[in-house]
Amino acid sequence: MTRRHFLGAAAGAAAPAKPQDLIIVLCDDLGYGDLGCFGHPTIRTPNLDAFARQGMKFTDAYAAAPVCSPSRCGMLSGRTPYRLGVYDWIPPGSDMHLRRDEVSFARMLRDQGYATCHSGKWHANGKFNSPEQPQPGDHGFDHWFSTQNNAGPSHENPNNFVRNGQKVGPLQGYSSQVVVDEALAWMKTVPKQKPINLFLCFHSPHEPVATSPAFVDRYPSAKKAGEALYYGNVTELDYHFGRFLEGLEAAGRGDALVIFTSDNGPETLLRYPGSWRSHGSAAPLRSMKLSLYEGGYRVPAMVRWPGHIKPGTQTSEPICGVDFLPTFAQIAHAPLPAKPMDGTSILSAFQGKKVNREKPLHWHYFNALDAPRATLRDGDWKVTGAWNKDAPKPSVSGFKLEQLAEFRARPLEVFELFNLRTDKAETTDLAAKQPKRLAAMREKLIQAHKDVC
Repeated sequence: MTRRHFLGAAAGAAAPAKPQDLIIVLCDDLGYGDLGCFGHPTIRTPNLDAFARQGMKFTDAYAAAPVCSPSRCGMLSGRTPYRLGVYDWIPPGSDMHLRRDEVSFARMLRDQGYATCHSGKWHANGKFNSPEQPQPGDHGFDHWFSTQNNAGPSHENPNNFVRNGQKVGPLQGYSSQVVVDEALAWMKTVPKQKPINLFLCFHSPHEPVATSPAFVDRYPSAKKAGEALYYGNVTELDYHFGRFLEGLEAAGRGDALVIFTSDNGPETLLRYPGSWRSHGSAAPLRSMKLSLYEGGYRVPAMVRWPGHIKPGTQTSEPICGVDFLPTFAQIAHAPLPAKPMDGTSILSAFQGKKVNREKPLHWHYFNALDAPRATLRDGDWKVTGAWNKDAPKPSVSGFKLEQLAEFRARPLEVFELFNLRTDKAETTDLAAKQPKRLAAMREKLIQAHKDVC
């Protein structure tokens, strides 16, 4: 047992003896305020609202990054994505990818006897379905049905899915339906006595938003262009999530640990010409996707685990996508990868207790929309660090590897301090009023930034 495993067990969070089915359901650009159970005044999400009542709602859950590819790679590996060489979203053909020697939770669990599957958006490499870079199968997924980034040419009737290295061709339906269909079909092929690890990755509600008319029609009062498309898209996602849970029950796996969350905050409306349907909400948080203010990477999250998590509970204990691999390791009695881990097991949080961290959670993003390029959270407190001057403008086309040396050389010189327990909207910078706390947290942030960048 590693020290992290020991700390989790010492907090009264012993791992179960029986193999557990372990499932992550990940949305793409779903905002903190986009669900009914997280306060959206219009969008209807009955299945997710019920799911929250059946398990635990996390009010202070974070993605590993404020943008998709780093967030996913951090979740897969349990490591802050800049350690992995993944600095931004990965365009097709890019050299950026999750390296072959990184140990994903799927590889770790497959070694423990799990059947593993990825269904949906991959976005952990640029050279998708090419021998030049590792693919989902190389990262431990026995079965994979994946796209490099978006379903294309549209999220309606996509034709760019690949199943276990073979192009699938044209498909009928919307991508949320398609990825759930595949996951349910795969589950039927796995013997019931064999535990499963499923990574179900919706494309919704990422642009280009494509929504079945039956769900668009549920929002006749929407007035802005694209609003009904977006609202209906989240409701359509909710519908297929409900289908998935029904299929899980029918397969005799209703007692699975299921984590539902998002890869980052919502897209900003009209940040680029094609984003006219991006009506996502980060309310009541500050900013949105691509930002290291809370709206960029604090995300909705719920966990259901019958017999282990009390239904209808809620916690403000901070957790992050990098915590999922260590948590799965403790549950499955698996050794952690022999690499520096940035996450830790959150089994104690499932029981409403504090998570014992050896080091605070921290995030880094060179191509941020707002000033902060790095942040660190320690308890209720958050420090941000920014470049002093001449900061490059964020690029819609993404970070370029040739910029790395320049950006690494830029020191963090401008700092803000927030108490997130009393000010989750980050309206009041307390740096001047809390100089000692700022100095201590600033040094931790600078050291973490040097460590991973």
